[in-house]
Amino acid sequence: MGRFCCRCCCPRGLWMLSAPCCDDRRMCVCPGPRRIGIPVRSSSLPLFSDAMPAPTQLFFPLIRNCELSRVYGTACYCYHKHLCCSSPYVPQGRLRYTPHPAYATFCRPKENWWQYTQGRRYASTPQKFYLTPPQVNSILKANEYSFKVPEFDGKNVSSVLGFDSNQLPANAPIEDRRSAATCLQTRGMLLGVFDGHAGCACSQAVSERLFYYIAVSLLPYETLLEIENAVESGRALLPILQWHKHPNDYFSKEASKLYFNSLRTYWQELIDLNTGESSDIDVKEALINAFKRLDNDISLEAQVGDPNSFLNYLVLRVAFSGATACVAHVDGVDLHVANTGDSRAMLGVQEEDGSWSAVTLSNDHNAQNERELERLKLEHPKNEAKSVVKQDRLLGLLMPFRAFGDVKFKWSIDLQKRVIESGPDQLNENEYTKFIPPNYYTPPYLTAEPEVTYHRLRPQDKFLVLATDGLWETMHRQDVVRIVGEYLTGMHHQQPIAVGGYKVTLGQMHGLLTERRTKMSSVFEDQNAATHLIRHAVGNNEFGTVDHERLSKMLSLPEELARMYRDDITIIVVQFNSHVVGAYQNQE
Repeated sequence: MGRFCCRCCCPRGLWMLSAPCCDDRRMCVCPGPRRIGIPVRSSSLPLFSDAMPAPTQLFFPLIRNCELSRVYGTACYCYHKHLCCSSPYVPQGRLRYTPHPAYATFCRPKENWWQYTQGRRYASTPQKFYLTPPQVNSILKANEYSFKVPEFDGKNVSSVLGFDSNQLPANAPIEDRRSAATCLQTRGMLLGVFDGHAGCACSQAVSERLFYYIAVSLLPYETLLEIENAVESGRALLPILQWHKHPNDYFSKEASKLYFNSLRTYWQELIDLNTGESSDIDVKEALINAFKRLDNDISLEAQVGDPNSFLNYLVLRVAFSGATACVAHVDGVDLHVANTGDSRAMLGVQEEDGSWSAVTLSNDHNAQNERELERLKLEHPKNEAKSVVKQDRLLGLLMPFRAFGDVKFKWSIDLQKRVIESGPDQLNENEYTKFIPPNYYTPPYLTAEPEVTYHRLRPQDKFLVLATDGLWETMHRQDVVRIVGEYLTGMHHQQPIAVGGYKVTLGQMHGLLTERRTKMSSVFEDQNAATHLIRHAVGNNEFGTVDHERLSKMLSLPEELARMYRDDITIIVVQFNSHVVGAYQNQE
């Protein structure tokens, strides 16, 4: 059979050739689920293994005939879900977590796999099963949401026209979350995207709770006192937020009392700390305090536990999983972006000639950020300089250097052991919670403190894109801004067609020009800017145009393959009112 790794697919959809990198054990080391670097004990979803020298062309008809899952069922057993066996061709950057060799697991091929594939007969001209355009639209629009802001909300004229948001899952269930709300007791809107890892528990909790912590941090002393007095006397509370939610955006009713009690403790401390010297609220400081306090409460709730077994397990799942967050607060012309992790905020600016340019309002907190790398190394002894970041990951495991939850990178070893031993059986049986990261000497290695960026809006600032890293892995920021800008203005800025070095025939060039002319003369089929952006992110071909066949293939990938091609994608596109922004400037 030879020594060959399993056949893996690259992001462009091409099956890669086998590589002689495994030993005679005929086993391959799996990289583990995207966000967890530790093996789970069992799974019913098998995947390709090493030592499978079947012809590469065999797999194309399998995908087209929707028979890939049947071959999987006979090919090998694997103790993971959502895995791709390790190969030098699989981009490791697509895995939020990468395993330490000591915790790798093995795929075991069935002995009769080769005989099975040789015994099957496939048609030389297989029938193609692609999604129709209505089916594609149904998938793309399943999670879209739009909100138009009233021009006058009773307090002030809003600088936000509205926003569009959407999500496209790759993980099952999706680990991304999103939130949007209007602050009722103060001015401004809050919008945010949250990228979970090691499960969706932490991103879910943060999406429900963070805006309340921010809103409370922005409240003046008198309002905080009024809210506390209402709770004391049993009167109805003043509403703090008006949520703008899609029906699929879940809120946990079971944990609402626990979450409220933690929030109340926070505003009581704000009341006690108030000196009465100044009533001005620093938005940047409020954002930082809210992020840090919520992360602290997530950690504390997990340590204390809960008499209710369901809630006890819930708070532990939240603490042991993790989430990054990118949140925008818009109040008039004042735009603050608080970012923890590797989601991004991008401002779309329209130049005088009608073209679009991108202004980055956040920094990725990972190994590609030299300042972040230096910060992390300075927080730990010099003898850990080579181990604190290995292979561009925190302790060789975690890609983002800032995140909520992830107590495996924050708690001491003794605290972790105590909580796990006293926790429910489900937690104790989880392999991820029991392992200690390598070179774990001086925790905490991870922080949820955000980096806050301030921008004063100008009339040429037309929109803001908040998105998880699933979008930025597939598209350049300039392309994102151009596509959204053209969508919002309904026109395409004429630019030479780029073919990226490909040899293009005269007929192909004619087709590209015809397609662009058709786009210019027709209305966009998407009614949501975030949906339009996802369509391009998933369906763009090498010429930068949406290819329906490619889009159909990407959206019809089975659950166990989708994560190998892309990440969850969550997008919020906020559109600004240029006339209102200009009026603010004229008043000054």
